[in-house]
Amino acid sequence: MAPFEKLAVVGAGTMGSQIALQTAYSGLYEIVLIDSSPEQLVKAREQNEKLVWRGVEKGRLTADRAQTALDRIQPATDLEALSGAGMVIEAVFEDLGAKQGVWRQLNLHAPPEAVLASNSSTIAISRLAEQTDRPEQCCNMHFFHPVTVMELCEVVRGPRTADQTVDTAVEFVRSIGRVPVVMNKEIHGFIVNRILFAAAEEALHLLEEGYASAEDIDVAVKKGLNWPMGPFELLDFSGLDIFYGAREDRRKLEGGPGAPTVLKEMVERGELGRKTGRGFHDYARG
Repeated sequence: MAPFEKLAVVGAGTMGSQIALQTAYSGLYEIVLIDSSPEQLVKAREQNEKLVWRGVEKGRLTADRAQTALDRIQPATDLEALSGAGMVIEAVFEDLGAKQGVWRQLNLHAPPEAVLASNSSTIAISRLAEQTDRPEQCCNMHFFHPVTVMELCEVVRGPRTADQTVDTAVEFVRSIGRVPVVMNKEIHGFIVNRILFAAAEEALHLLEEGYASAEDIDVAVKKGLNWPMGPFELLDFSGLDIFYGAREDRRKLEGGPGAPTVLKEMVERGELGRKTGRGFHDYARG
């Protein structure tokens, strides 16, 4: 059984739109996708249409199931659409100040019984739950990109998160065909990103000290550790600015040295990876 009947996703970017779509595939929930920008909601619909019809072309979905999934997601620009939601997942961009502002609004508009979750990839839930008067109902639910392909969801318990909140989050994740793991204590970056960040830091050290090129480090990791992508390919895929911002946020919380010079200079030049055509690798050449 579904743990509740209605899901609200706040933020219609890539992650928010795909969380809504993966939920729609389950057929278990009413879904509202909320964004203050009508244009972003149109873009989210177009992106989801491409995903589902590609699935139909490849035989993974029937046309009926694809259309039904799309129709289950109702767009909205007003937080009044949170009415009746048993869970609200915040999926706005990875900026603490922006997220805290959204969470103050969620506290005002979300139903009193709703679970409030953040899809943040690094920001621990206590830093957002403190904007509400219901921290026991708050947790992280970190899905991975692309949500319709990647099975994992990290469910992170804050210091005041209730067991029932964690249980509801875990049950929801399973109900939409994803695999939950539970962090019993919060920490910046959670499980996967802390391990990836450690690998990225060592890769940056090897590159900056001239031990090997980015290309050869990626080849070594892929062929030696059987990773599908090397550390520099992963940084380029995620966005160097995203990694840099998360790294600086962690440094402010935990201390430690500043960012490697090579990373800082690339971000300042706007060489951010795939999205700009150039990062540690050159994507303008394909």
